[in-house]
Amino acid sequence: MQKILMIEDDLELAEILTEYLEQFEFEVITEDDPFKAVSILKLEPFDLVILDLTLPGMDGLEVCEAIRERQDIPIIISSARSDVTDKIKALELGADDYLPKPYDPRELEARINSVLRRYEAKSEAKSESKSDFKCDKSTMVITYKGRNIDLTNAEFGILSYMISKQGLVVSREDLIHNVNAINEDSSNKSIDVMVGRIRNKLGDKTLIESVRGVGYKLLK
Repeated sequence: MQKILMIEDDLELAEILTEYLEQFEFEVITEDDPFKAVSILKLEPFDLVILDLTLPGMDGLEVCEAIRERQDIPIIISSARSDVTDKIKALELGADDYLPKPYDPRELEARINSVLRRYEAKSEAKSESKSDFKCDKSTMVITYKGRNIDLTNAEFGILSYMISKQGLVVSREDLIHNVNAINEDSSNKSIDVMVGRIRNKLGDKTLIESVRGVGYKLLK
C-alpha cells in the first residue's frame, strides 16, 4: 500500500479525496499545518505528497521548496490559485504536476499513478545501473551477473519488486500488495517459501537478508 501525505487546510475536501483514494489502496495522511507536515516528512516515509498552495502561516511554494531541498519525492500541487506564475514557479521549484481546483477525483488518481510510474522507472534505472541485477519487465527476465534466473511468475514479481527497492527493507505486506502474481490471501509462510526458492536459484543465500518481524532486504 502506497502512502500519501496530503497537505491541505480544506479538511472537507481532504476527507472526500481520502475516501476516494482509499478505494485504490492508497493510505492518505492529511496535515493542515505546513510546518508540521514538513517535520512529518523528515520522520516518516511517504511515496507522494499532494500539496495545496494556500496554507496558514507558510505559502505552499515555500513548502514545495523545503521538501525538494531534502527529498526526491513526487509532489503534486493541488491548488485553486489560477495564476500561471504560481504554476511555473511550482514546477521550477521541483513539483512534478499541477492540478488546478476544482477537479474530478478521478483525474487526481490518474495523475498520482502517472507520477508514481515515472518515479518507479527512474528509481529502477538508478538502482540497476549500480546493481548486478538486470530486470526486463517486458520479457519477464531477470539476470544476475549476466546469468538468467529461471523464475515462476510470483518469484519474478517478488524479485523484481525487491530490485526496485534494493537496499531497503520490504515487508511481506508490501509484496502481497505490489506483486500481482501473489494472492492477497497468501500467508507469511508461503511468502517465506517463495523467497527461499529465489535464494536457492540465485545461488547465494546471503543476497536476500531476513529482517526479523518485518520482511526482507535485497543487499546491494
